[in-house]
Amino acid sequence: MADLPEDPAVETVWAEGALVRIRFRPDGHEGVFDRERLERWCRDDDALPYDPRTEDAKRLWPAGGGGAVRELAWAAYCDDDSAKAAALDGVLFDGAVLLTGVPARQRMVLDVARSLGFVRRTNYGELFDVRVEPNPTNLAFTSMSIAPHTDNPYRDPVPTVQLLHCLDNSAAGGRSGLVDGFRVAASLREQRPAAFAEMASTPVTFAFDSDDARLSATRPMIDVDLHGRVREIRFNERSMQPVRLPAGAVEQFYGAYRAFARLLRRPELQHRVRLAPGDCLVFDNTRMLHARTAFETGTGTRHLQGCYADLDGLASTLALLEGRRHV
Repeated sequence: MADLPEDPAVETVWAEGALVRIRFRPDGHEGVFDRERLERWCRDDDALPYDPRTEDAKRLWPAGGGGAVRELAWAAYCDDDSAKAAALDGVLFDGAVLLTGVPARQRMVLDVARSLGFVRRTNYGELFDVRVEPNPTNLAFTSMSIAPHTDNPYRDPVPTVQLLHCLDNSAAGGRSGLVDGFRVAASLREQRPAAFAEMASTPVTFAFDSDDARLSATRPMIDVDLHGRVREIRFNERSMQPVRLPAGAVEQFYGAYRAFARLLRRPELQHRVRLAPGDCLVFDNTRMLHARTAFETGTGTRHLQGCYADLDGLASTLALLEGRRHV
């Protein structure tokens, strides 16, 4: 860019079949462009730039979440590019997919993650076990219920894909739940626009502190792009720190926060499933909030293994699959 003349202009344009040639002045440089590609890039002046991470590029869940989560057999996912593409598309555009029949053995979740992109290593290692521990550092490692939340909002960048693979779920209770955070944010914007604006404009700090990690990140709970489109949700009541606001703004913030939290907990907006051994739930951690009901440790055991990946790797895998299918 720094080598270009200050006042470039188009001097001549002419077509040669499927190509378009353009001569520029002042230096007479000629560029050759594919006509079809140029037409694809043309857009109306009023059209917003496309961003696959924003709400405009997603299919928001219907009320009740019915049919929102695609279910696909692991065998088909492995053997059929079309089935695998449908699963990855489900994560990118619907927010989640449930793979069934994944072998219920230790570390298998890493194979699933590597099939769709790259494993994101954290202070927990490549993977983590979701089961009751004697000295838990996280509510997930207890048998208590967990309200809808996004994982690791205290990381920068936050892991954008989460996988949870069920190895055992014989305890009574322990149903998993998913909430479409983008849909809830859209409802908040429609019903309480001032509360939405508060959630989208007030940075809050999330933090995590343990013997081997001290992490924090500061972002709004509803992150929007320059055009006001929802792009990311960070919501975790357990890791959010007290807000630092002028005295007169605190009450307004907490009123908006409460309105958002109450919408997120509405039962009709949650998709619930009891994971069976071999089920692997894959979801967009910047959009979907996940939850679980409490379970009884004396009635059996509940053991999930989880890991993190990222949407860019998943999107790349999908693009390569679609290119291969097109060829």
